[in-house]
Amino acid sequence: VQLQAFGGGLVQAGGFLRLSCVASGNFFSVKTWGWYRQPPGKEREVVATISRNGDMNYVDSVKGRFIISRDNPYSVDLQMNSLRPEDRAVYYCHTYPLCPHYDPEYWGRGTQVTVSS
Repeated sequence: VQLQAFGGGLVQAGGFLRLSCVASGNFFSVKTWGWYRQPPGKEREVVATISRNGDMNYVDSVKGRFIISRDNPYSVDLQMNSLRPEDRAVYYCHTYPLCPHYDPEYWGRGTQVTVSS
């Protein structure tokens, strides 16, 4: 699976961005899709995940502001509303496999999100 993320950029606080991640390859082997982020000088953290059956989870700091969705089998989106300066980070798309003994996790290249105050 290869993942390609789109949609990062610069936005003012209170604004919105939509990230998209498109997969190529055997995306039917994916159990969970997710978005992670790495703020400057900090460790990577999970932002939101969505499973094959549609279960969604969010980190507390983005609940009510971000929405993860999948409109087709080969992509995942992250709608980010009411952005805050602390949301500034490099955002990464991630997949976790159905069969981790046989298939690896995959990471896309990051996309930069910058929020100005």
